[in-house]
Amino acid sequence: MAGSIIPGIGAFKQRLPQPEDALPGRAAPLPLHNAHYISGAKLRDEYVGLARVQFGMGCFWGAERKFWSLPGVAVTAVGYSGGYTPNPTYREVCSGQTGHTEAVLVVFDPAKIAFEQLLKVFWESHDPTQGMRQGNDAGTQYRSAIYCENDAQYRAALASRDAFQVKLREAGYGEITTEIPPPPAPEFYYAEDDHQQYLAKNPMGYCGLGGTGVSCPIGLA
Repeated sequence: MAGSIIPGIGAFKQRLPQPEDALPGRAAPLPLHNAHYISGAKLRDEYVGLARVQFGMGCFWGAERKFWSLPGVAVTAVGYSGGYTPNPTYREVCSGQTGHTEAVLVVFDPAKIAFEQLLKVFWESHDPTQGMRQGNDAGTQYRSAIYCENDAQYRAALASRDAFQVKLREAGYGEITTEIPPPPAPEFYYAEDDHQQYLAKNPMGYCGLGGTGVSCPIGLA
């Protein structure tokens, strides 16, 4: 994972732990009220006939809100992904000792919304050049990531990254540090109920998400 380490207090949280040093977690998933706060759709389901992808783009409260109202998106949920600790708690993830990033699970109907449209929202809604942070939120849990479920998504994600990188350089930004590993996607661990659709439950709640103002050219001729 590329990205600079900010010296001083909290710098240790910007280094991914080794697997053997990660917190042990637990075998059982955290309790979950299995209904989306806005739509009532099941958060945990087989999603037969639908596709899914996981996005990490900073604090997952604001990140989830970017996707839940898009036409063609069936359901969103927040959780933890990309690390080592099974079924971690929010406090454990924030300790920097799980290896997870805060992630949004987006379940969508490819017949109604193109994967490229989700990628465009992803790139334009945060700054993917900041390494282990997003704005004032610093730590491994705020790193940018795309976790794809198949090779077609993976190729599209890489192509979108390369296209956006050109535009970012033209605007004076540095290199993209977004983590895009080959599929399959890592296991998604659902976060606690309080965090699901947080900004719908708390409209005045904190949202540190901010984009670069650079338009992503994906999907444009």
